[in-house]
Amino acid sequence: MAVTTAVALAGAGLASTQFASAAAAGCQVTYTVTTQWQGGFGASVSVNNLGDPINGWRLTWSFGAGQTITQLWNGSYTQSGSQVTVTNASYNASIPTGASASFGFNGTWNTSNPAPSSFALNGVTCTGGVSTPPTSGSPSPPASPTPTSPTPTPSRTSGPPPAQQPCDIYAAGGTPCVAAHSTTRALYAAYTGPLYQVRRASDNTTRDIGVLSAGGAANAATQDSFCANTTCLITIIYDQSGRGNPLTQAPPGGFSGPAAGGYDNLANATAAPTTVGGHKAYGVYVAAGTGYRNNSTHGIATGDQPEGMYAIFDGTHYNGGCCFDYGNAETNSRDDGNGTMEAIYFGNIKVWGYGTGNGPWIMADMENGLYSGRNAGYNANDPTVNYRYTTAIIKGEPNHWAIRGGNAQSGGLSTFYDGLRPNVSGYNPMKKQGAIILGIGGDNSNGSAGTFYEGVMTSGYPSDATENAVQANITAAGYR
Repeated sequence: MAVTTAVALAGAGLASTQFASAAAAGCQVTYTVTTQWQGGFGASVSVNNLGDPINGWRLTWSFGAGQTITQLWNGSYTQSGSQVTVTNASYNASIPTGASASFGFNGTWNTSNPAPSSFALNGVTCTGGVSTPPTSGSPSPPASPTPTSPTPTPSRTSGPPPAQQPCDIYAAGGTPCVAAHSTTRALYAAYTGPLYQVRRASDNTTRDIGVLSAGGAANAATQDSFCANTTCLITIIYDQSGRGNPLTQAPPGGFSGPAAGGYDNLANATAAPTTVGGHKAYGVYVAAGTGYRNNSTHGIATGDQPEGMYAIFDGTHYNGGCCFDYGNAETNSRDDGNGTMEAIYFGNIKVWGYGTGNGPWIMADMENGLYSGRNAGYNANDPTVNYRYTTAIIKGEPNHWAIRGGNAQSGGLSTFYDGLRPNVSGYNPMKKQGAIILGIGGDNSNGSAGTFYEGVMTSGYPSDATENAVQANITAAGYR
């Protein structure tokens, strides 16, 4: 869902000490609820400076129904009761005249989640107009002018923005995203938060990489500038769903990784360059030993609950190691038996299952088995799929699951399997645990290779029609 409120209240205030005494001050705030679930929500806030240029900003507002911020990006915040103050980050402190600064946050709500009715930028109420203090005389503040019109009630629009992205499509189909990861683009039309974080080797500082515009492609220029003359690693792949399910460096489990403490390696931030819609971006290049994980998630399917997932991979980058996965895994990083995973696998290993040709194949990792269909081992309906950009889909519900795939640059999806759970004991019912992995197996097997661009996990079993609409969005995104 995306609920947007543009706040432009009648009335005027005076500039704080961050403005010159004769500076023109004015602002407009757009507050968007990008996603909402029972007890929680995600929001983005855009601050448009209508007055003189600002160097250093502070936005304040009051929540009207007891909402609480739990996580915020592209700034820092304090909250005392209902009163919230957000202060700029070092890299977005300046807002020229007519320009905007944006940040996003996750929060909690109880009985209702109304939008704030008023915002103030550096002490000046955002009215949608400009106020200029007098240039002579005493610097003491004059009385605020009398409003010339009644304060309007902020308008709220329901439904997704006109240009839908994959998670808007899933939500419209009744199977909302509960995890949404991408280093290349926003997966919600209203998303303005960070996609991922990089750390540079020269001084070990980090930088969040955001989007060029709401719902848009990654701002790769931020990474290029930050990482110039040094190397960078991808440290966090943020969750755009608002559920708080980011991916970070995978810890040791049944297998240890090559990094300090048995952790897996982090991906080189520049090893998988690409373009999306003509804009430069970077994927996640997984060499053997690289892996990301979240063992403490929110809203991911457990037990035999239904779910769906898709990912876009580089269909030419794979190997026969175990296991290049994206999806649902064990929360203790160990092999807990048949049916404790449900993840997309991509590669050409043949130990547990395979399809036609030499691979790679899209298969389901359900733990102790990579399944290309109902039978363990070979299934003739699962073809080799090696498009440069490959869409891979796995979805499952009680005693039913499916494999689908296609070319992420053009065309539709094909269904390679749609039927009962494997005819091997332990997979019906499933015993999914709800962790999320990328580039590794459930027990931290880390011998695989691959490249990841974007992927989501849903609550509920998506319809083929919903997935077909997501595929149309993917092909229109313009991966090149």
